Amino acid sequence: MALEDYLRVAQKWWWLLLLSTVVAAGSSFISVSRAPRIYQATTTVVVGQSLNAANPTYSDFSIAQQLAQTYVNMVTRQPILQGAAEALGLSYVPWSENISAQMVAGTQLIAISVRDTSPELAQALADEIAQQLILQTPGAAGDQERQVFVQAQLQRLEENIAATEAEIEAEQLRLDAANSARAIAQYESNIAALQDKLSSYQSTHASYLQTSGGGTNYISVVEASILPTRPISPNVPETIALAAAIGFALAAGGSILIEFLDNTVKTADDVARVTQLATLGTISSIEGERYEDKLAAAYVPQSPVAESFRALRTNIQYCAVSKQLRTLLLTSSAPAEGKSIILANLAVVMAQSGLSVVLVDADLRRPVQHRLFGLRNHHGLSEALLEEAPDLADYWHILGPEVLADRFAGGDGGRAARPPIILGTGSLRVLTAGTQPPNPADLLGSERMRMLMAQIEESADLVLFDTPPVLAVTDAVILAGSVDGVMLVADVGRSKRPALKQAAERLAQVDANLVGVILNRAAMAESGYYAYRYYAREEDEAGAAVVRNGRRVPSGASQAKAAASPKPSSRTKPPREKVVSAAQVGTPTGRRAQETVVEDEAIPLPADLTKGAPPRRRRAAKYPDDPIHEWEVVTSPSPGRSREQVR
Repeated sequence: MALEDYLRVAQKWWWLLLLSTVVAAGSSFISVSRAPRIYQATTTVVVGQSLNAANPTYSDFSIAQQLAQTYVNMVTRQPILQGAAEALGLSYVPWSENISAQMVAGTQLIAISVRDTSPELAQALADEIAQQLILQTPGAAGDQERQVFVQAQLQRLEENIAATEAEIEAEQLRLDAANSARAIAQYESNIAALQDKLSSYQSTHASYLQTSGGGTNYISVVEASILPTRPISPNVPETIALAAAIGFALAAGGSILIEFLDNTVKTADDVARVTQLATLGTISSIEGERYEDKLAAAYVPQSPVAESFRALRTNIQYCAVSKQLRTLLLTSSAPAEGKSIILANLAVVMAQSGLSVVLVDADLRRPVQHRLFGLRNHHGLSEALLEEAPDLADYWHILGPEVLADRFAGGDGGRAARPPIILGTGSLRVLTAGTQPPNPADLLGSERMRMLMAQIEESADLVLFDTPPVLAVTDAVILAGSVDGVMLVADVGRSKRPALKQAAERLAQVDANLVGVILNRAAMAESGYYAYRYYAREEDEAGAAVVRNGRRVPSGASQAKAAASPKPSSRTKPPREKVVSAAQVGTPTGRRAQETVVEDEAIPLPADLTKGAPPRRRRAAKYPDDPIHEWEVVTSPSPGRSREQVR
């Protein structure tokens, strides 16, 4: 994984990283706050008398170090601990785990440490263990009275030494003040006698000191323990920081493992590595179940989702520079990846660019397009394929601003309540799937299907086919070789990389022209959401409808203008309109038809559709016995122009 992959994982799983870190730190804080405080006291002893000797030998120093190592091992032994417990009046023997001893490197010093929840007990134990260790030395053995006598003699000798040194100092002062040679000689003689006396006292003191236990194998306290005031454990800041780091590391490792085991498509780089195809566009997630949510390009044209479809349109048009793409097929590797919704919105934006577009729902097994547009599906592609010489005008539905509400009355699924689709100078015709046949693959692979495709292509600038997933059935593979280009839809987080690769390979086996891949439900940043929001205005100067939270709502100015404008009356006779001749009905070519001027009576429309809409006219049905087929004429947004509507 590259650095960008790790950053993407961190961006995706940031909540898990944060949650794990906070939980680990919080748990650690609660744990250490309830844990007992441990205090430590240390007593330092020295082995031998080399520190007190004026000229210690190397032999004495080396032997003292070896003895110190032995005494270190004796500290935690039962005799020492038992003696310390009895001396302190403890009812238990201290745990050896709480007592430690170690040599100071390169010296004869031994540091005896005791840890306990009571600082007083820790101090007392450290000092007492040192005393018990001293008692284990040869210098501590012998008669108690002798030891007392020796100590008394040592104290007396130390007092004599101090007094003699004071007399020597006094005689030295008298010598300095003497003026005669006789006095000087007398003071010098007194000083020499006192120095001899001092030397004798010191020699005797050294002898008694050796008798009391001095020498190489001798232990004395160098530094007694002090009462500890700060606990050594637990270390709250370090413990919390360590726990937080461990929690973060575990969450990071888990996130990376999840991403490593996840074989779904996530980015355009994944698409390129798996299929060797370019990504034509990225579509953000389309939320909601209403028709205006699904057909954002038609009903919310200013939304970021609609803008992403326009970007997709541009990329497809650039792909058609070297080869004209008049027939395009859209499919996916697996079901529920959003191909039908993408194709419906793509058809709308293609028509809005001024093209004559035909949308064919070739998914005869589970058709969706009629639900997206609110059309009836009892008369569609399957019926046309069963007819010997079908007239396409009898099967497809023409969508646009001229569609009337009553045209879809009965079984329309709420289509009558929908506002019109504004296509500008373009046109959009939908050929629904029709009733489900028993043999969809045979129908799509028949000669009638190829003839029907050729007939549809002649009547439009662009034909779009909606087909089932490639890996589910063979329908898409059958049609892939007969169209100018094939596009695959990859659902981020749903489409499996092996499945996408297999779908691309299966299409390549039939020499299909794979144009590219469309990423569905991509992250907002990848689909250009933030860049679009930068340029999107909350409300334009004219008070046009604006988009808030992905929905098109009227601005304050628009609402005020609508409230001030009078409602149109159905009794008002509209002006003369240009209408298409009846002779042109049933033969749509996708090109501009000839126009004739015909007078007709105005008909009333529902208030929700007439509000702010241009006057509409309807001529009598071309087929009086067939209520399904009728043609309607409406005024085009441009003055003096009209458009034909056939169904």
